[in-house]
Amino acid sequence: MKQHKMATELCAYSVAACRMAAAEGVDRVELCASPAEGGTTPSAAAIAMAREVEGLSLSVMIRPRGGDFLYTGDEYEQMLRDILFARRAGADGVVLGLLTADGEVDTLRTKALVEAAAPMQVTFHRAVDMTCDYLHAVEQIISCGCRRILTSGGAATAAEGIDNLRRAVETARGRIEIMAGSGVNPSNVGVLASTGIDALHFSARRTVAGAMRYRHNGVNMGAAADEYAITEADPATIRAIMNEINGL
Repeated sequence: MKQHKMATELCAYSVAACRMAAAEGVDRVELCASPAEGGTTPSAAAIAMAREVEGLSLSVMIRPRGGDFLYTGDEYEQMLRDILFARRAGADGVVLGLLTADGEVDTLRTKALVEAAAPMQVTFHRAVDMTCDYLHAVEQIISCGCRRILTSGGAATAAEGIDNLRRAVETARGRIEIMAGSGVNPSNVGVLASTGIDALHFSARRTVAGAMRYRHNGVNMGAAADEYAITEADPATIRAIMNEINGL
């Protein structure tokens, strides 16, 4: 029996990745910065340039920093201003997630950001996987008016959280889209699709050596183990994932 058609989303850390996504027929990108931190808000120029890529829906990550999802007043104000900028830049959606100190969805501030984002779509990201009661969190997110939830089922990878993904689909009952992400690759597309999810989110990343000939070893600019390694999207992996999805 043929699966229902799932939407596809590439987690893109560059404008080049956005172009790859469009070329391979991916429906949407989640544009981010800082892959080592799991994604933060991209620059104004990156958003503007990504918007220029034709045939691609653009969602912008709204995350002021790495780490947890309990935000200060200043960080919340930054998120609000970034949402307003993304809307002015012509983004189709934004991606965000806020929790309380006790590990529940911060419904008050999430609702406010959803209202501020309108008419853009809002995805509640994998902050849901860090909540104290996963299925209760799904209900909370629905109540906030979000369009979809990006989730690994409360586990390190979507494949490990597959039982919760099924439960999330059952809980949602079509009231919100459930999009599986984390560790998605060509080999597990079929089993993830079998849960009834609405979309698949993948980064298809690879690490390549930078083009620098001169290398000053022993000096690091941050937490990277190798300052001369570059993380980028791999068009072959994107193509392989899309082929698996299109073959369902």
